[in-house]
Amino acid sequence: MNVAILGAGESGIGATLLAVKNKHRVFVSEYGIIKDSYRQELVDNKIDFEESGHSFERLVQADIIIKSPGIPEKAAIIQYLRKADKRIISEIEYASGYCNGQILAITGSNGKTTTSSLLYHILDTAGVDAQLAGNIGNSMARQLATRDSAYWVLELSSFQLDDIHQLQPHVAVLLNITPDHLDRYEYDFNKYAAAKMRICKNQLERDFLVYNSEDVSILAAMQDLKIKSQRRLIAPTTLKNKVQSTDDTLSFEMNLKGKHNVFNAACAVEVARIVGIDEPTIAKALSSFQSIEHRLEIVASVDGVTYINDSKATNVDSVFYALDAMEAPTVWIAGGTDKGNDYEVIRHLVDQHVKAIVCLGVDNEKLITAFSTSHKTYATQDIEDAIRQAAEWTSTGDVVLLSPACASFDLFKNYEDRGHQFKNAVWKLIK
Repeated sequence: MNVAILGAGESGIGATLLAVKNKHRVFVSEYGIIKDSYRQELVDNKIDFEESGHSFERLVQADIIIKSPGIPEKAAIIQYLRKADKRIISEIEYASGYCNGQILAITGSNGKTTTSSLLYHILDTAGVDAQLAGNIGNSMARQLATRDSAYWVLELSSFQLDDIHQLQPHVAVLLNITPDHLDRYEYDFNKYAAAKMRICKNQLERDFLVYNSEDVSILAAMQDLKIKSQRRLIAPTTLKNKVQSTDDTLSFEMNLKGKHNVFNAACAVEVARIVGIDEPTIAKALSSFQSIEHRLEIVASVDGVTYINDSKATNVDSVFYALDAMEAPTVWIAGGTDKGNDYEVIRHLVDQHVKAIVCLGVDNEKLITAFSTSHKTYATQDIEDAIRQAAEWTSTGDVVLLSPACASFDLFKNYEDRGHQFKNAVWKLIK
């Protein structure tokens, strides 16, 4: 079979390695420049590839096209291949066809990384053969090229779900659906929600769907679907700031901050119970799990002030959860590439928790307009300058919170780069 891979990032290279293992003829096409480490893998495996553009005529000859999630539907090459009636699938779809283990898939606008990582940690603590993949770490295809596992914990973005056709998770988790990435979906929230709901479209009666029973967008989207799987409802308002054992004999303690993480943990625990993990093991795993980098990550305490890195909070909904988790006066560092944010939905939390705002971005006008009449604001394009100003506005016991509500691409490579630079700037204060 002739396989064409569009995109030579982690997803594309992983799909390439799996295709080689399955003795497919592979051609890799990258619109931009291939990262050196990935190019070396292609050379080492004697893979035919191109970069700095796509060869339309050659790609259309492939039997199947595996598309990296970062490539939008409106891209010229995708439109060309669609008109040629070519089969286009995602790396996750391709990899799942060679997976014999049970797939435990998690999606949501917010919280999916924490929930996926916690579920994997529970399985690992239980000594279960499991791997973590999808929108986190090494791609599923790359890991499958080495070995299969009894369980696959997959964090799935809407981009990865766009091109799945037969993926059938044994357990699917829907955490929430709030406006995000709408530029990818013609600014139509219903199309974005529909992409998220694809996670359960192929499930059967023997499968399970764990979902937020208080999320109105999930409930609305479910009206149009014929869901066959068994439903497990999690209601955030009933959790009372902790996850309970099934018989209330165990105290489930955890290190994660915020009510939203109680809900994330409850979802992970429900999946663990479905696959047969016992309560004492779940309790042990919850107590030993640490927060994920760039997600309400406590960086350091400097002169009695706690610095928290929440760089992954790239939309207003994420910031809502972060501010709601603050228990001390907070200097909020926000800003970046705006996604059409409506700051009114967090105004009450800003008024309740925030003493001043540092606006970090190329264009800070929207943030300043939203809050300058009620809060001290300071605009900058330099992360170290942002930290210095935040420190000046704090007192012992306060918090400095980086929770941007915006994408990072105006000043940084990505949210990880923004988070790392924030931490470096904090550590300089200590020195």
